[in-house]
Amino acid sequence: MDSISLNSETGNLSINSSWLNESSPMIPNFYLAIPLIYSVICAVGLTGNTAVIYVILKAPNMKTVTNMFILNLAIADELFTLVLPINIADYLLLQWPFGEFMCKLIISIDQYNIFSSIYFLTVMSIDRYLVVVATVKSRKMSYRTYRAAKTVSLCVWIFVTVIILPFIIFAKIHDEYGRLQCVFVFPNPESMWWQMSRIYTLIVGFTIPVSTICILYTMMLYKLRHMRLNTNGKALDKAKKKVTFMVLIILAVCLFCWTPYHLSTVVALTTDIPQTPLVIGISFFITSLSYANSCLNPFLYAFLDDNFRKSFRKLVECRTS
Repeated sequence: MDSISLNSETGNLSINSSWLNESSPMIPNFYLAIPLIYSVICAVGLTGNTAVIYVILKAPNMKTVTNMFILNLAIADELFTLVLPINIADYLLLQWPFGEFMCKLIISIDQYNIFSSIYFLTVMSIDRYLVVVATVKSRKMSYRTYRAAKTVSLCVWIFVTVIILPFIIFAKIHDEYGRLQCVFVFPNPESMWWQMSRIYTLIVGFTIPVSTICILYTMMLYKLRHMRLNTNGKALDKAKKKVTFMVLIILAVCLFCWTPYHLSTVVALTTDIPQTPLVIGISFFITSLSYANSCLNPFLYAFLDDNFRKSFRKLVECRTS
């Protein structure tokens, strides 16, 4: 669950209660700070993503293809922030009191959080690329409809569900030193299975989608540059440029928040790291940064999308009046 201590034998991230009794003052400080940070992420994420979901569902002018994908991003973030209090309780109690069903449910939502955001961003990047190609060739995209975006979004959720099935299967309650923990319980040899799970997450949850996105944006920039040379830069209107820029910024923030998490996988696979206070602190920071992505996206929409701000104001004014 929480990226606190890496156990190379079980492959799980867990809290060692003996750290709380160590002489270093850093450990108690970590122990007190992390629930506070997670609580802030939870409160901000719930408020922001609820606002995004409400505006897109209620405002008629927000029902666009891009906003359909943004809606699903917000739903994924909302799900994660809804269950974050359970993660906080698990952290504070130093054991899992909620049973095996809740263990599988919470771990599945954690895994949805890892995979769904990057794959919806991949779909959004594909959509932006197709828009640019169609504009360059002066073609109409009759198939690019709000209904089609709903179908694509459903396919993404099904695809991500298939990806995370192995994690749901291996999520179990395990007795560690007299404390029940919600962890991944792998068959023997556990270390090999743990390494395979980390490589699986790294490749499927980061390398493949990020490589796809990078290729798409490289091709898109090439076509835009070529288009400017031949059409004096008039083929893309201002609105399309703004949407493309917003998708690019959302992607950049996602990569900023999640890249350290996936880089830590590489380090964990290649290096035997001693659990010093500094390493524990870095682990706290990396986990908090990945969690923070769930509450940052609503602010990006508010800053970058004029339609979102106007629709939000109208809805607030209507409810107030």
